Amino acid sequence: MTRLTGSALRVTVYIGENDTWHHKPLYTEIVHRAHAAGLAGASVFRGIEGFGASSLIHTSRLLSLSEDLPVAVVIVDTETRVREFLPQLDELITEGLVTLDDCEVIRYVGREGTQDASRGRTGMKGKKSL
Repeated sequence: MTRLTGSALRVTVYIGENDTWHHKPLYTEIVHRAHAAGLAGASVFRGIEGFGASSLIHTSRLLSLSEDLPVAVVIVDTETRVREFLPQLDELITEGLVTLDDCEVIRYVGREGTQDASRGRTGMKGKKSL
């Protein structure tokens, strides 16, 4: 059973939906590396509108611009574990924004003994979330 409570660090990676790493979505690579690093959890959130350094507004309301919507990857774990993971983000992120925020985890407990047959993971019931 996984437990994490108390002081933690949240890293948020803001990228575009079309950003890739070796021909696959960059957000997928970040999540898989966070999982391989044993971090507590990672979630990907797709934005409906936003802009970044390019100053181009991307929105789901206009079909011509809806192909590269903003994406945020959020990872929460202890400060030590998150900071150990940062060099991997440096390798992956060529355009985007990475922020760090202190946070407090009130409750994070993984399920003991559950297995999702479709993904071969324990405790996640097929969802990628914290």
